[in-house]
Amino acid sequence: MEKLPQLFVEADFEECFEGERAKVDCIIIQDNIEVRVKKGQKFPEFIDVKKAKFLRKEVYDRFHFYVDKYEHKMLCDARIILPDRRTEIRLYKGDELMLLPVEGFVSTIIAGVGNRVRTSDAFAAITTRKGEVHYLKPPKNGVVVYIDEFTNRPHYIYYILPEE
Repeated sequence: MEKLPQLFVEADFEECFEGERAKVDCIIIQDNIEVRVKKGQKFPEFIDVKKAKFLRKEVYDRFHFYVDKYEHKMLCDARIILPDRRTEIRLYKGDELMLLPVEGFVSTIIAGVGNRVRTSDAFAAITTRKGEVHYLKPPKNGVVVYIDEFTNRPHYIYYILPEE
């Protein structure tokens, strides 16, 4: 079974901490300092609550709740930490994502979360009822940040952060 990435989304101090102890895993960012706090750990003394930004751990499958459905922009700051726990994707409020649907009789995922896709690369394949295979390519270069799956049939929506 493949490990899922971790998702951290912007939150208030009260959502992360109860008193001096962390309620959930959090990332605290203040200026050029970044501290990762696990559930139950104490709040770091050198951090100023008024200046700091807090990101709390969220269930990764809820990523689509933090993307505007109409404009495809991020509603808040977020971090996706990939299963290797070294690589992370930083998303900021207002970042525009490409939403690319993958629909067909049989859909096959080629690029996974964290993979860079280029305009010349296929990120998914679709097999039609006649047995023809079509490869889908993105309109811009980018990084796959989330793949939403619909359970009634293997349909997917790719969330891709385009490169500048």
